[in-house]
Amino acid sequence: MDFPADENSAPDFAILREDAQRQGKRYGFEDVLLIAEVVSVSSARKDYDDCTAKYGRYGIPVYVVVDPYAAEVVVHTQPTGSGYIAAHTHKYGSGKLPVELADGRTYTLDLDELPRPETDVR
Repeated sequence: MDFPADENSAPDFAILREDAQRQGKRYGFEDVLLIAEVVSVSSARKDYDDCTAKYGRYGIPVYVVVDPYAAEVVVHTQPTGSGYIAAHTHKYGSGKLPVELADGRTYTLDLDELPRPETDVR
């Protein structure tokens, strides 16, 4: 994924416009409808803070943070120059979550089937 001044963006999951065209080997941020990041121990600050600001700044319509440690999903919408206006939190195990995309399609996230952190078995 190409973002200006950031050549190393590789979100965990992205949905693109149906007519998206590669620009060289990558897609441009203008074609992105939704980006999702799955939180890990080492990426929590980046996923919650840095990416929220970055994806909002570039106008990504929907940014989803999947947090297996908190057992929740945060759906950010209404991007602004510094992040997002709206953020809605949904708990794991609460069924199917329809997410409206800017092109009229609906992406459904099954909150009953999300990853959970591995338990330390000793």
